[in-house]
Amino acid sequence: MNANTPIPPISFDQAISFSRYVQRIINCDPSQKDMLLKSAARPFEKAEMLDFLRCNTETSVHDESELNSILRKLRKLVISRLAIRDISGCADLSEVMSTMTDLAEISINFALRHHEKWLSVPERFGTPKRKSSSQSQQLLVVAMGKLGGRELNVSSDVDLIFVYPEDGETDGKKPISNHEFFTRLGRKLIASLNDYTVDGYVFRVDMRLRPHGECSPLTISFDMLNEYLQTQGREWERHAWIKGRVISENTATDDESKLMEQIVKPFVFRKYLDFGAYASMRSLHRQLRKEVERREMHDNIKLGPGGIREIEFITQVFQLIRGGHDVDLCIRPTLDVLQQLQRKQQLRFQTVTELVDAYRFLRRLEHRLQFLDDQQTQTLPKNPEDRQLIATAMGYTDYEGFLQQLDVHRMHVSHHFELILAAPKKSPTHDILSHLWHSQSENAAQKEAAASQLSTLGFDEPTKISERVQQFYQSHFYQQLPEPSQQKTRMLMPALIETIAGFPPAETTLERMLKLLEAISSQKSSPASYLTLLLEHPNTLPRVTKLVSISQWASDYLGRHPILLDELLRHREPNPLPNWKKLKIELASQLNHVNKPKSDVIGWQMDHLRHFQHAQVFQLLVTDLEGSLKLETLSDHLTALADLVLETVLTLAWNGLRKRHRDSPRFAIVGYGKLGGKELGYVSDLDIVFLYDDDHPDAAETYTKLAHSVNTWLTSQTSAGLLYATDLRLRPNGSSGLWVHSIEAFSQYQHTQAWIWEHQALTRARCVAGENDVAQAFESTRKDILCQQRDNRQLKQEILSMREKMRDAHPNRSALFDIKHDRGGIIDVEFIVQYLVLSYAHRHPELTGNIGNIALLKLAAELGLIASQSAENCRIAYREYRRTQHRQRLNSDGNLTGTSATDETLQALNRIETEQLSDHRLAVTALWNEVFGN
Repeated sequence: MNANTPIPPISFDQAISFSRYVQRIINCDPSQKDMLLKSAARPFEKAEMLDFLRCNTETSVHDESELNSILRKLRKLVISRLAIRDISGCADLSEVMSTMTDLAEISINFALRHHEKWLSVPERFGTPKRKSSSQSQQLLVVAMGKLGGRELNVSSDVDLIFVYPEDGETDGKKPISNHEFFTRLGRKLIASLNDYTVDGYVFRVDMRLRPHGECSPLTISFDMLNEYLQTQGREWERHAWIKGRVISENTATDDESKLMEQIVKPFVFRKYLDFGAYASMRSLHRQLRKEVERREMHDNIKLGPGGIREIEFITQVFQLIRGGHDVDLCIRPTLDVLQQLQRKQQLRFQTVTELVDAYRFLRRLEHRLQFLDDQQTQTLPKNPEDRQLIATAMGYTDYEGFLQQLDVHRMHVSHHFELILAAPKKSPTHDILSHLWHSQSENAAQKEAAASQLSTLGFDEPTKISERVQQFYQSHFYQQLPEPSQQKTRMLMPALIETIAGFPPAETTLERMLKLLEAISSQKSSPASYLTLLLEHPNTLPRVTKLVSISQWASDYLGRHPILLDELLRHREPNPLPNWKKLKIELASQLNHVNKPKSDVIGWQMDHLRHFQHAQVFQLLVTDLEGSLKLETLSDHLTALADLVLETVLTLAWNGLRKRHRDSPRFAIVGYGKLGGKELGYVSDLDIVFLYDDDHPDAAETYTKLAHSVNTWLTSQTSAGLLYATDLRLRPNGSSGLWVHSIEAFSQYQHTQAWIWEHQALTRARCVAGENDVAQAFESTRKDILCQQRDNRQLKQEILSMREKMRDAHPNRSALFDIKHDRGGIIDVEFIVQYLVLSYAHRHPELTGNIGNIALLKLAAELGLIASQSAENCRIAYREYRRTQHRQRLNSDGNLTGTSATDETLQALNRIETEQLSDHRLAVTALWNEVFGN
């Protein structure tokens, strides 16, 4: 028979022959067999385990002997049925792991409850009390390892740590310290699980993961654990605590939250992206490999090459790097982490598929090895009989066929482990170029060789490059860096120089990259982490250098938000565009995640929202700079991002109000200007107005607070930066007006008090977030205003007067052309369109559509309001103006925003040589004259 030929399914009766442990149970009590075979059709669920304990303790458990006997009997029943179901193929891996985890948690809590009751009777020690408040407290049992991850195998140790909230004394007749009480309780619990009696054991207990291991106290207080983790916690303990989980059921919620949120989480998950985890993981792996070699454990499917531990290492390195930034990765089960890494594009689909398949195969194999004799083993058997049993239990006709498949899975795991965690390799020229940092007085020959190498790489002026690198190393900035950061910079510099050679002009690119290095090296909250990212992922360096060489703004944006370098590591399709529906769901899920912090939630949500917005802007920027995105499409996406952020912020702000008179607000945010017209750029302000439609007496006060809160969410400068700058001056009565207006008041103002320029602004206004009825009421008012019949001569005069005022406010005394403010520029196009809408919308209501200036020019020509060729020429000019503005912005100082830039610097961005775009200027001027007269 071929080794790959499927074998017939294994029956429940046949499955017994694959477990000598089950056979021994049946031999001791043959009546167990029929009961076992009858019950094997159903999983051994948690409720059945609890029913068994209740039925066997109806008259209460009198002593430890009875307690231990009941727990061991339960274990035999569970393991026997689970073995039959697993080997016969009725139970999948998830059932096996969850059943074993349930058994462990139920057994631990059952024993803990009884021992605590016996120790705390008033005649003995009484209840442990807190020193600070005299409140009672309980022992927190923290499950580590596979029990913590709910991945327990069928003959596993349980790794536990015992922690209690604070010191104090018990209140019984024989008072003792809390520490002594909980130590006694811990020892009793261990004995009930671990001691081997005539009925066997429940679980072997391993306490070595506690601080200082076997040489330390059995139980520790929160303060002791916190001090240890902060001052002495080692890197391997971060890995161990990833799966830490409180499993004691009587634990106070506040105590569990304090332990896991305030003590453990900051130790395990750094607030920054911790790329130093790669080196730590490699060190752990080297130690593991040495131990495997020393003990000749190559057949160990857990610790050997391509084994279970390497899969766990892969998931944990991603968790340690990103868990402090991404709550989705603050989870415990290995398979769940792999799925998240695929969803977040940190690992490719094929990689995750092969790792998941290998993990399932290896864990199933692990269970079959342990079912044989109820031994904690992960080593393949030596004798032929056991080998054939394992092969058949795994679904193979012979051991050789099974071994071939095992080798394929282990090879896949080893391959992916090496790809993900292999140390980066140096380039052939690394050592030569590394001498660029030496001072002028030493290593003259080596420096000459380095300079020669620069010429070979294609640098036109190698001396200038060499001197600039020297200046960088001699600068005060570099000298004051911590030694680890200096070392990483020196390691990175040769690769950086090599990369820069491919992105001329070399001097400009080098200058920008050195400034970027300064920015990412000076991040005090993330020491050397982003330097480590570039070292660990050398393929990222060319992408960063390309972005920086193309755009000064991109370089400065990365310098302000170096966490965005991580976006370049995602395995995306080329030139991806955002799926805003999907991103909306993902953002809402993240902001309301079960793992979000219990304290300072608003601060955390503000930071997360900023990281999200920056990441989306950066992805659009990358696609834009790679030349595969039209400007109109870019603006559409930047506007969609702003809409999503505003909608999200409105929800968060409303939920954060202490006093609300209704479940959901009858409130809307109206966007004007570039936001309303869907022409946002990378650093555009948001022109917004707040409206409501609510007759409740508290409405004005409530919505004013809501508007202030929305603005605070948007404009607060947090450690993660800024969301958006806002401009609220377009509301009725401008800066002196109320923050919010009812729809009725807004409509009355627009009909009776608004200036023509305010009606002009309405042509680009739209509701961007809020309640649909309010949005419709605003749109109805807007159309009503725009469709009013006006005196065209008076309208023309008022618009021309406003245009002159704007031109006077932005005088251009240079010989350059200001593409925004000068005659024939962007504002002239906008005024032409606004005039056409206000003048003719009463006859052509379709002109009120918020379709943008380019589309409105085309529509006006189709309606016969302007000449078709004039309209087309103006459309082309407007597009080119915006493209030119966009290019100017990308090569400007990245700190320029609408709120921080001076008028002079903003004007400089809009000015170009007069002869440039002269035809376009003439086209706009021609249409202006056609519409308004000379």
